[in-house]
Amino acid sequence: MIKDFRDLEIYQLANDLTLDVYEVIKDLPRSERYVLIDQLRRATTSIGANIAEGFGRYHTKEYIKFLYISRGSLMEVWHFLILAQKLGYVKEISSFETKINKLAVKINNLIRAISSKKQQ
Repeated sequence: MIKDFRDLEIYQLANDLTLDVYEVIKDLPRSERYVLIDQLRRATTSIGANIAEGFGRYHTKEYIKFLYISRGSLMEVWHFLILAQKLGYVKEISSFETKINKLAVKINNLIRAISSKKQQ
């Protein structure tokens, strides 16, 4: 039974990913504070925030819009992690790739489910 956004698996996965990203941020050089670190922090917290905000919207169209934004932020996080690896700041990002792909699929599935329910 889903009572609020905290019960959604995608919200829980988004929070887990955010905690993992925050661990990576700790080890990034201070010179990246206003670029890579801030961007990663904003993008990763945006994933869960948009899931929560969309859940709180009255209309399903708005909910879907926020899920799309959440998925976009997820891809932004992936971009910055790839960049951090190419810059030599992070050695291994394959565990992130797995988590990001899983979350993307689940967000897409929820969008699809809500869209098909709306059309019925």
